[in-house]
Amino acid sequence: MTERPDLPLCPPRTEGWFAEDLDRLPQAPRHTELIDGDLVFMVWPQRWWHGHLVTMLTVALMEQAPADVRVGREMTIKLDERNRPEPDLPVTTAAFDGDRTWSAPEEVQLVVEVVSPESAHRDRTVKLRKYAEAGIPHYWCIEDEDGAPVVHVYELDRPTRAYAPAGIFRDSLTRPVPFPISLEPAKLAPPRRT
Repeated sequence: MTERPDLPLCPPRTEGWFAEDLDRLPQAPRHTELIDGDLVFMVWPQRWWHGHLVTMLTVALMEQAPADVRVGREMTIKLDERNRPEPDLPVTTAAFDGDRTWSAPEEVQLVVEVVSPESAHRDRTVKLRKYAEAGIPHYWCIEDEDGAPVVHVYELDRPTRAYAPAGIFRDSLTRPVPFPISLEPAKLAPPRRT
């Protein structure tokens, strides 16, 4: 058994943690998010299905994205001073900066979350609401349906700052926004064992 790292148990101030604190926590696990001033440690082992799907989707979106759009992985979005979630895939218009650790919501066109049992509640409810309130125009929540990915697509209704469902896609996904995208979700999943 390996020794557990020294994790910060108490925030440096009584108000809790702030977005800039994430850059000052080298001892925190690699995928640490800030939700409502609380640190969320993602320390469980990642499922093969999840990792493969995120990789394949990253490649597929990169191939279709315009030159001024970047598809990232493992980058947080600084929604406000108390929220800095780390989506599976942020699609941004931010200029490339190799030292940057986060994107601003106004730079993000699309956020993709691939649901895991450990993150299901946050991905389906908390992040859905927070990304919409921050003004991010598009949100995809990908579920595992017996080994096949199902993409739940949401589009921001700007006056209400809430997402409206734009469709559920299993066999093929074609969207005109945030740029023309055409995917076959089943082809993104790892092959099934027979």
